[in-house]
Amino acid sequence: MNSWKKPRVYAVLMLFLFPCIGTLAQGNFRAGASMVDITPPLGLQIVGNFVTPPATHVHDPLTARMLVLDDGQARLAFVIVDNVGVNQEVFTEAGKMIQEETGIPDAQVLMASTHTHSAVSAGGEGPQRRGYNLGKPLDDYQRFLARRIADGVRIAINNLEPARIGWGAGNLPQHLFNRRWRLKNPIKNPFGQMDQVQFNPGLNNPNKVEPVGGTDPELYFLAVQAKDGRPIALLANYSLHYVGGVPAGHISADYFAVFARKIAAELSNSQTHPPFVGILTNGTSGDVNNVDFTKPGKKYEPYEKMEEVAGDVAREVLRVYKNIRFQDQVQLRSARTNLTLQVRKPSKEIYERSKKVVASPEDTKFDHSLERIFAERAISMYEEWPDQLEVPLQVVRIGDLGIRAIPFEVFTETGLELKKKSAFPSNFTISIANGSWGYLATPAQHRLGGYETWLTVSKMEENASEKIVSEILKLEQKVR
Repeated sequence: MNSWKKPRVYAVLMLFLFPCIGTLAQGNFRAGASMVDITPPLGLQIVGNFVTPPATHVHDPLTARMLVLDDGQARLAFVIVDNVGVNQEVFTEAGKMIQEETGIPDAQVLMASTHTHSAVSAGGEGPQRRGYNLGKPLDDYQRFLARRIADGVRIAINNLEPARIGWGAGNLPQHLFNRRWRLKNPIKNPFGQMDQVQFNPGLNNPNKVEPVGGTDPELYFLAVQAKDGRPIALLANYSLHYVGGVPAGHISADYFAVFARKIAAELSNSQTHPPFVGILTNGTSGDVNNVDFTKPGKKYEPYEKMEEVAGDVAREVLRVYKNIRFQDQVQLRSARTNLTLQVRKPSKEIYERSKKVVASPEDTKFDHSLERIFAERAISMYEEWPDQLEVPLQVVRIGDLGIRAIPFEVFTETGLELKKKSAFPSNFTISIANGSWGYLATPAQHRLGGYETWLTVSKMEENASEKIVSEILKLEQKVR
């Protein structure tokens, strides 16, 4: 039986990889959570789309949400940040601070971005954001973000108290649609090559045929509560890209924050101290969004649809939550490694073509509306990027639950493959974790083309997904 078809509710017995593990005392588990404000000043560019307007309004604050678990011998920290994708060097700096100030090693901290498309960049602005920045000084917002992450972990440690833990999984398919569609006739991409696939093809596109991938409707969550039953935190995982519906210039944490608010309203008294912390992480949704291109959709007001989606996610979590059996004796395990991958740099031919595009008059009409933008990106990657990079991969074991951390926008196809092959009967993947290196398409999807496979968007070698799956499964065996 496939792992995602097994019973949806599990008692938790947590285990954390540590060089030396002794016998744990009964009921020695503690947990603490926190939330810190990481909202940037107005005026910085909002990223996540090709148009990057300056931030002119804060609809809801951006936050970093922390959950720290302690089994009496080792500590594990989760850090989930409202950002489209935090650069690896920012997480690295935050990890150094955390280790220096709390003693938690980098391998025992899992940091990830939610992937809201209405936040500012954590990788610089303009060309710098698309450039190669490892080893370069952090900018003001990056330094602020790293500092706040470290502060948040310290606060969560201050909030540690005797606790118990449990987890479960629900099913929520109605908001998930694969956005990559096969075409009757190939279309030209910004590099002059022909794509057999188009992402977000629109409703009345006579050239579209069918989606070329699936979705993963499983909704996992991990919950901790105090010994008296008072909820401390809940960390959920859902494979939906983001929702959107945000006016230009608005800063918003998208449906991730709406879920956190709704689940807190159901589980917690607003007067509770420390406050309950709800967390929603991004699953394997690099090719999935919430738009159904098979039929006309409802017209939504700004922020209306994210309220709808987040409400459904919260209700499904609550349905399963009622049957969770919590445990108060746990062990924690984690393993982390760096995998060397080849950078997918443009060919000499594409590089020369891109230079001609960039040098052309501003009023030049190109075959593709994004040709100049991607020519600039291709030149930058060809001239600045190294031939290979080391990307961090991580696996956390919580009893029979395995949590994977991958620094890409992972396709659903890869997420389902990992679930099927996992050493754990219960498991899920957090994407854009410990860094942000673009899309992770499979080799088969690369052959079809489409936005998520374009040069500079998909930055690593075309068989990177296969190498990552192999390495992740090895890490699972180490913690298993």
